[in-house]
Amino acid sequence: MKLKKHVGILASCVLFSFLSCDKEEEQSDVPTSSKEFKAIQVTKHDGKPFSTGNTGETGKFVNGPGGGVLMQAFYWDPTGGGVWWDTVKGKVTAWSDAGINAIWLPPASKGQGGGYSMGYDPTDYFDLGDYNQNGTVETRFGSKAELVSLINKAHTEDMQVYADIVINHNSGGQLETNPYTGTDTWTDFSGVASGKFLRSYHDFYKNSYGNNDEGSFGGYPDLCHANPYVQDWLWNRSDAVAKYYKNTIGFDGWRFDYVKGFGPWVVHDWNASVGGFSVGEYWDSNVNTLEWWANNANSSVFDFACYYKMNDAFDGNNLNVLNDDMMWKRNPYKAVTFVTNHDTDEIWNKYLAYAYILTHEGYPTIFYRDYEEWLDKSKLNNLIWIHNNKATGNTTILYTDTDEYIARRNGYNGNPGLIVYLNNSDSWQERWIQTNWSNTQIKDFTGNSGWYPTTQSDQWVKIECPPKGYSVWSINM
Repeated sequence: MKLKKHVGILASCVLFSFLSCDKEEEQSDVPTSSKEFKAIQVTKHDGKPFSTGNTGETGKFVNGPGGGVLMQAFYWDPTGGGVWWDTVKGKVTAWSDAGINAIWLPPASKGQGGGYSMGYDPTDYFDLGDYNQNGTVETRFGSKAELVSLINKAHTEDMQVYADIVINHNSGGQLETNPYTGTDTWTDFSGVASGKFLRSYHDFYKNSYGNNDEGSFGGYPDLCHANPYVQDWLWNRSDAVAKYYKNTIGFDGWRFDYVKGFGPWVVHDWNASVGGFSVGEYWDSNVNTLEWWANNANSSVFDFACYYKMNDAFDGNNLNVLNDDMMWKRNPYKAVTFVTNHDTDEIWNKYLAYAYILTHEGYPTIFYRDYEEWLDKSKLNNLIWIHNNKATGNTTILYTDTDEYIARRNGYNGNPGLIVYLNNSDSWQERWIQTNWSNTQIKDFTGNSGWYPTTQSDQWVKIECPPKGYSVWSINM
């Protein structure tokens, strides 16, 4: 059993208030049992932070030593009526002030659902809310002018903006006779309002290039990336979709939807032609598969392995699971971590999950509704500050059991790093752990603990963590 004598500590504070027990925890020699747990360094890189290529030259936000934080700036079915771009625009200054360096927007082009579409049913990639098509001029989120205004506003805050790119499938075409299928198919996109990237059955599977590619989605026409015409209009031409979005509209990077549906070479070639940060949605918990895709696409990938392990750990009540393999441990520079998104919201113990991704390696993502509606914004802002200022260096796991997890970020380039303590039990816990600091006072930068312990000459120190909570320790400076 893991018991803590808080009653005794409180009594001592009452009887001997002059000792200031709430300010500094008395330390003694390390118990032998504490030294029996073998610390494991789980990442071996040189310690530099995750970078998206943000320059920090024009606006006020500059990546801290821990790197940046990404905001998913939408959820499923946000406020309709063409006001969303303006809603997000009104928040970017506060997000930048909090330390968020980039925003990920929903698909911006006109979908078959018109003013009700979330954009994942693309009809016309060049209609960003300025053509009367599919029953509306504006998209669900607003007009092209409002989108550009939002992006420009984010850039004045030196924030990047990532476009959600849906290129596996299309929707909203007209029926045409298809000699490859022997049926009529909804593959006639010759009448799209922009007059650009006109498509027919030649541009969808099955066709002269084959019967299928890696995957199709929901019965929608499956775009054939093997066709040079499709490649040209998506990324090769000077007025291709990618170059129009980047050079004219102002997007800085890409979130690729449903990348299971086509080969990683598609994202690789897009990135090689256009540049910008990119992350792929490869929905798979197998870290080998995630690493394979990221390497072949030359792209970051959402760390679904980490997502499912956090769910098993925090909601499944076994923090030992956090010892398992994840993409951020394989390659933190290609791992985008997240707690929830517009498609999935399985983790209930979100504060522990955010404390985990915002103190560990990778590029952490904040979900709009968690930040703006569901969770305590001040707690998330505190963790974002800790991430940007203290979460440096590679990672060593110091201790785990079913209820507790303690890890050390080993610091980088003069930054001391941190120690994160997660506690999923119903009572306060404390542990002796080894730091990288000798004879140094440390504190909990979350404020959850009032201890100010001093590390011993051998770098060991005792720290504490609240029930169903977390603490994050670093040098008191």
